Amino acid sequence: MKTGFRGIGMTSQRTRNRLVQRLSAKGIENPMVLEIMGRTPRHIFVDEALASRAYEDTSLPIGHGQTISQPYIVARMTEMLLESTQALDSVLEVGTGCGYQTAVLAQVAKTVYSVERIEPLVRQARERLYALGQHNVRLRHSDGAWGWQEHAPYDGIIVTAAPMEIPEALYGQLAPGGCLVIPVGASGAQRLMRVTRGPGGLGREMLDPVSFVPMLGGTG
Repeated sequence: MKTGFRGIGMTSQRTRNRLVQRLSAKGIENPMVLEIMGRTPRHIFVDEALASRAYEDTSLPIGHGQTISQPYIVARMTEMLLESTQALDSVLEVGTGCGYQTAVLAQVAKTVYSVERIEPLVRQARERLYALGQHNVRLRHSDGAWGWQEHAPYDGIIVTAAPMEIPEALYGQLAPGGCLVIPVGASGAQRLMRVTRGPGGLGREMLDPVSFVPMLGGTG
């Protein structure tokens, strides 16, 4: 990752370090995840007017009815993926959004394939990730429920919007030994689910209560 986005004031490295301390206090333990969260410039993924709030542990609007995820959730989902599989050659992200979670995943995986249904967000994320020098990311404007069959199977899949039920296509694109992390359920009753594909089939764990935008079909 290029390092020309140090920031000043409320976007400074000192501010990022305080965020890392908060994440650690909330239970994020993986040292690599904490290091990545501390060096990833979240302020470039939000509008300039919100840059001073970029390192608060909260979600923020990014337009088009979407949000940039709370840093804790980004760290938690990444950590959950790494707990289940250490060989992340290929990762699928469903819901690129502004590209922040994508940028974090690009630092733990060999290649990240990310799909987003809203075309302006794809363009913005591509510009930001290119500026960071993250050339191991492939973006696609597509309905996320379809996944990205062309590059399947994936060692890890992270979904950043909540369906009522996990799309069948995502089950089919998960590699043996792979892990899928996804929020599931209606607004106000969502939980993170971790699905792993083992020798005996699919294992499912219901974990943290969360709040994500709903997964919508089609493209825009």
